[in-house]
Amino acid sequence: MNREEKAQYIDDLAAELSAANILYLTDTADLTVENVNNLRRRCFQSNISLKVVKNTLLKKAMDQVEGKNYGELVGLLKGATSIMISQEANAPARLIQEFRKKNPKPILKGAYIEEAIFIGDNQLVTLESMKSKEELIGEIVGLLQSPAKNVLSGLKGAGGKIAGILKTLEER
Repeated sequence: MNREEKAQYIDDLAAELSAANILYLTDTADLTVENVNNLRRRCFQSNISLKVVKNTLLKKAMDQVEGKNYGELVGLLKGATSIMISQEANAPARLIQEFRKKNPKPILKGAYIEEAIFIGDNQLVTLESMKSKEELIGEIVGLLQSPAKNVLSGLKGAGGKIAGILKTLEER
């Protein structure tokens, strides 16, 4: 890759990073070609972008992104690095956990999620338990609807009781 190609690659990667609010750095070294292809297939099915990148090029791309502070993630750029970009915060973590039932890797180096930074493979359980935006919206809608349903059912039940009492009194 010559200088112009590297510069273009860095610019493209920086544009991709600036558009993404969810970024996982993983170590996929020592996986067989078959396992890597299987991981790529699962990522594609889950709408997760998986790229193997050179650390120096990723560092330069991270430096170009304005408005985002990757902080300690830059220090993790050693050895083989793959990036996973997703729209859902917990999707890559779930995929990694599922994939690691049969394989020792990928290992989570770190993650950047909506300006929060998670460092180390021990954060995988925390990331996996995070709720997606759609799940949170669903819970909020459910909580908002619950009191209204209780009031309506109370009114229906009370109205039926009152009508029953009036009917009984009328018959007497």
